[in-house]
Order: sequence, then structure tokens, then C-alpha cells
Amino acid sequence: MKIVIAGAGEVGCHLAKMLSAGYHDLTIIDSDESHLATVSETMDVLTVQGNPTSVAVLKEAQVDRADLFVAVCPAREQDVNVVSAVIAKKLGARKVTARVNNPEYLLPDNKLIFKEMGIDLLFCPESLTAAEISDLLQQTEMSEFLSFANGQLQLMAFKLYESSPLIGHTLAEMISSHEGGIPFKTVAISRGEETIIPNPNDVFKVSDQVFFVARREAAAELMGYSGRESRAIRSMTILGGGRIGEMVAQKFENNIEFVKIIEINRERCEALSERLSKTLVINGDGRNSDFLYEEDVRNCDAFVAVTSSSETNILACVAAKKMGVSKTIAEVENIEYISLAEEMGIDAMVNKKLITAGRIFRFTLSNKVRTIKVLNGSDADVIEYIVKPNSLITSSIIKDIDFPENAVIGGIIRGSEAIIPTGETRIRPYDRVVVFALPQALKAVESFFS
Repeated sequence: MKIVIAGAGEVGCHLAKMLSAGYHDLTIIDSDESHLATVSETMDVLTVQGNPTSVAVLKEAQVDRADLFVAVCPAREQDVNVVSAVIAKKLGARKVTARVNNPEYLLPDNKLIFKEMGIDLLFCPESLTAAEISDLLQQTEMSEFLSFANGQLQLMAFKLYESSPLIGHTLAEMISSHEGGIPFKTVAISRGEETIIPNPNDVFKVSDQVFFVARREAAAELMGYSGRESRAIRSMTILGGGRIGEMVAQKFENNIEFVKIIEINRERCEALSERLSKTLVINGDGRNSDFLYEEDVRNCDAFVAVTSSSETNILACVAAKKMGVSKTIAEVENIEYISLAEEMGIDAMVNKKLITAGRIFRFTLSNKVRTIKVLNGSDADVIEYIVKPNSLITSSIIKDIDFPENAVIGGIIRGSEAIIPTGETRIRPYDRVVVFALPQALKAVESFFS
């Protein structure tokens, strides 16, 4: 697949790194020569220096042959992204997508305007991240959560604490404790730097992050396996009053008892106070743990840190956790810090680059893919396929099709029925199939749905 990426910033570079593992023909455009030099040193890609809105530059990058054009210049350059995507489409790019920073563009009626201009997908990393945080806050003990088919199937992930009843037991023992069929499937275990696709003899250990695909009715049972009691969110403190913090406050200020934002910039505080009718906005430095204590963070049910500094977010969440806050979520943009943040006891991390890359990555697989999510704290991806007639996955029962060992079929949605598959299950045309796969297995997995 030929892919042209406009923008060699953080999102563009991370996306290129993901896509380079899939043997795609990649070209990156950027006006900054130093950005392109950094990309060339670490990845095998073609680079073109120049403004992505230039027709000559786009032609040099051969967008007329591109299967996908992705405009991911920094948020302040959303006009560049929109214009370059429109021109790329007119020059012959098959699909185009653009990053924007104005949530107004994402309203259903407004998206139609851009669709008519030729843009297949608009995305706002901040909106996607705020939505991810909202999902995590509504599933209090989860470190990852994703719903399929209006909740018929759910991807759930949480950390195992010392009081978890799973500690010291094998996956086989957990399965055998259920009579009449198990309503969930263990699809992966993240242990330190390693992501394990488990077999029946794998033993659960303290601090494992375990990923399940479950039917809706199994959610309550699974939560009991974490070793911690679930707690409803009634009050929340948000550190950082940027776009993400504002979006999260807008989502919850009318649904829970109390929302507070702490923001260091006074002018931004004044703007937030005008736009948020029920959120208390405090001007202060959240890096100071004494200040957090004075602001009574210890009595909040949730603490969300979304400043522009990963270090600040991690340390503030650690301080909030020590004060007794039940649920802490940190925006961690430095991917190398994610495992460190887990070890420090933070409940969940979000990363704009991973969330955005997952949204775009869907376009590189095929029109058989309905959903894809790149997971924090794991090397794996979760993909929801729509099965076409005569595809290899329908040729036999699951145990006989030689499915890649670094991937697992977690669940099937067939009409209104949610199925947790066994080796004897046969997948049918038009089923929606949830697959959990490590990056090295993606190409092989794709072949089963061709």
C-alpha cells in the first residue's frame, strides 16, 4: 500500500513507525528539514521537503498513486491539513484523512461539508483522547475499555492486585471453574515489557495487566477478579485546562456531583470559567503536592492529569494516589514512560499518538475492518473484522484453521448474539469478529479475512 504522510511531528512519526512494520510504501512530507532528517535516521521511508499545500510538492511525493494520504501537521496548522488533503484527493489519492483541532468540524452536519470536499475522515486527537478518558471514568477499575456492537461484547483490561482470586492460578483453572460455558475469554497478559498471548497453563501473577473479551453480563464478575472494589465516580479533579481537560469537564459536569479544573495559566482559567457553567476552575500549580492537598484532591473519586507535560501528569497522579484517590488517569505522551507509570501505581494512561494512530491505522487494513484500537501498556492491537463470504476464516472450525499463534479470536457478534468462541466454533460470513493480535501477526491475520 502506498501511503503519503504530511507532517513529521510526533503523531506523523509514530504513525510512520507503526506503518513501516507492515511493509507499506511510505513517503513523508514536511517543511522542516531537521524533522525529515530524524525520520530518515530511524525509518526506511522516502522524504520530501516542502509545504504540503504545494501542488508541486504533492506531485513530487506521488500522491496521485497514493492509496492513503494522511495530513497530520501540528494542531496549529489545521488549515494546512485540510487544504493539503483536498488537493491530494483532487490529484488522485484514493483515501485522504486530515487532523483538525476545532471540534466544531466534527459535528455530523459539518462533517458532511468536508466529505463533499473529498476528505474521507477528519479526526481531532484531543477529542479522541477525551472520549477515551470518559470511557475509562465510566468503567472505574479498567485500564483499557472498548465496546463492540453497543456493548454486546466488551474489551476489558485491569491490573491484578494481591487480593485478586486469580493470583497463583492458571488460565485452565479459571476456565474449569465455570459450568455451562464461560462468558468471557482471556486474550492477553501484559507482564512488564512483555505481552503474552496466554495458553491454558499460564499462571496469573501480581501486577499482571489482563485483557478480556467478555459478553455484557460478565462485566461484574470480571471486576471481582481485579482484587479491588469498584467505586462510582461522584467527584473529579482535572489537572490541566487545555482542550482535553475542557472536553472531559463538559462531558461530566452535568452528570456527577462535582468537577474541578486546576490550570496554571490565569487567562485560560478565565476562558474556562466562561464556557463551563458547573465546573469549579482554580488557578494554581498542580505540580505542587501541597497545593493539591490544600485543594482537597484526597476526597475526590477521580483525578485526571492532562497537562502538556507527561512528567507532571505522572507525578501528580502518583501524589493523588498516595492521598487516597480511587481512580487516576494520566496523559502520557512519552511512550517509554507508560510502563513506568504503571509500575508507579497509576490506574490508566492515555496517549494521543496511540489513539490517533489506531484511528488512522484502520484505513491501512481493508474495508473489512470496522474498529481498531492500539493499546496502552501492550504491544497488541484489537481489531474488529466483518467476515466476507469465502474468506479463509470460514473454511473450518477455529482449531483447524491454523490461526497465527501471536493472535487470538476473542469474540464473535452474529446478529444480536454475542459469542465467546472455543476451538469448536465455526465463523460464518458476515460475522463480526474481535481479534487480539501482536504487530508481527497482523499481516497473517489479515489474510484470513481476505
